[in-house]
Amino acid sequence: MGMSWPHQQPNRRQALAAASGLVTGALLPLGGAGRAAASPAGVEEAASAAQYTNPVIWQDFADIDVIRVGATYYASASTMHYSPGAPVLRSYDLVNWEIAGHSVPVLDFGAKYDLNGARGYVRGVWASSLAYRSSNRTFYWLGQIDFARTYVYTATAAEGPWSRLTTIGTPYYDAGLLVDTDDTLYVAYGNTTISVAQLSPDGRTQVRTQQVFTTPSSVGTLEGSRFYRINGQYYIFLTRPANGQYVLKSSGGPFGPYTLRQVLLDLRGPVPGGGVPHQGGLVQTQGGAWYYLAFVDAYPGGRVPVLAPVTWTADGWPVVQLVNGAWGTSYPSPAVPAPPRQVTPMIGTDTFDGTALKPRWEWNHNPDNSKWSVGNGLTLRTATVTNDLYWARNTLTHRIQGPTSTATVLLDHSAMRSGDRAGLALLRDSSAWIGVRRDGDATRLVMTNGLTMDSSWNTTGTGSEVASASVTGTSVWLRATADIRPGAVRSATFSYSLDGTTFTRLGPAFPLGNDWRFFMGYRFALFNYATQALGGAVRVTRFDLSTP
Repeated sequence: MGMSWPHQQPNRRQALAAASGLVTGALLPLGGAGRAAASPAGVEEAASAAQYTNPVIWQDFADIDVIRVGATYYASASTMHYSPGAPVLRSYDLVNWEIAGHSVPVLDFGAKYDLNGARGYVRGVWASSLAYRSSNRTFYWLGQIDFARTYVYTATAAEGPWSRLTTIGTPYYDAGLLVDTDDTLYVAYGNTTISVAQLSPDGRTQVRTQQVFTTPSSVGTLEGSRFYRINGQYYIFLTRPANGQYVLKSSGGPFGPYTLRQVLLDLRGPVPGGGVPHQGGLVQTQGGAWYYLAFVDAYPGGRVPVLAPVTWTADGWPVVQLVNGAWGTSYPSPAVPAPPRQVTPMIGTDTFDGTALKPRWEWNHNPDNSKWSVGNGLTLRTATVTNDLYWARNTLTHRIQGPTSTATVLLDHSAMRSGDRAGLALLRDSSAWIGVRRDGDATRLVMTNGLTMDSSWNTTGTGSEVASASVTGTSVWLRATADIRPGAVRSATFSYSLDGTTFTRLGPAFPLGNDWRFFMGYRFALFNYATQALGGAVRVTRFDLSTP
């Protein structure tokens, strides 16, 4: 299915359970600091003369939960099978964002997340919740894994270190965590049937859970809970995938009773060719203004965040402020204090200096940490003997910047061994790559496409070489340019250079798949795997991500 969504999508739980035989799932929410901040309804800040343009981040960050702690905004997003998981984004103005760290340091939920006898594609970290508890100055991340149980991680700083606080036996599907004004922890969760759980004061166990709402058949599926207390009333913000947003409101306490109201349905979004803004969270600025940070389905690039101001009716219901009947392409910038510093760009050059990867990077499944290193470049030693990139460990990924961007890497291939394959890929359930192939004493540059998965994420094609070129020396520049504008079939191209200046196209254009069911968008990926025996290595001394 492309970007023309039917009126009612199958929900994520149904889509994934169909392949796995499981029947329950996980997600995310938002609020002010601790998710319980309140201000008089309808309070707005003075409009800024500056404007911002949607999407505020043209990278793949979905199922957004957003909070404010003091003068700083934080957001979390889904990462599925990528490791580390659950990135924490940071902003001082809701428009310019950086990646601060990850709430889930390693996907230690079973061997499949290590590509050890099984694979975790389209599993792992789904929609989850980020909250801040001012009483102990601690960040909380909460999410369910594999429909089996819920995990809670905590940190005293957004960049970490994060550590696991507890595991709870109830899988809180699409969960929203609320820190109430009396410091009690509540979780809203569920698909169609919405429940609320109360946690123990230390957040380690469930004290109580109760169903609070059943979605009317006229509405269909509701999920993606975010839980708030605003002006003494409780709100559960819910999405109808993938074309609507609804809200439950209770004046009787966190366990209801709740009344349902539609926030938006089939609303025209701000990204041409993209979907309806939905499944995000509400956040209040220091001056009392409210905003809704949602995402738009924008495949092949993924799901991208968009921002709109929100006002409140006299009786306490949120209203998204529209422009000509649609979610605006631009709005006045939030009126907030000047930032203490500029955020770190999500694009640009990385020479892999220092002792750790920068937070913009995520591995395809957990890496074998004995087989890679940074400092004087990124060294990738072969970690898997396979002819299938989807089984190869230590494939390092980077989100693509939209609407179009180019990744260029400088690859030292002098330590490759016979049978090794290394290079730069466009990675998704339909993939292609450009890279170096070593066979015996022969070294060639190749472009390979036809790497494919089926709807259960089993490999159906390991790729075919469609173009090649000779290579001299020990280093080569590899380049991939991707057009990820939604609404039509887009393509990527590959090229190479032996001097870093003149680039030569290699192979045909690669059509980027835009089916939604893989959920994550295309990524640039650095890889090195063996088809014969371990022992080889490559070194990436530079990675550049640029836009036109």
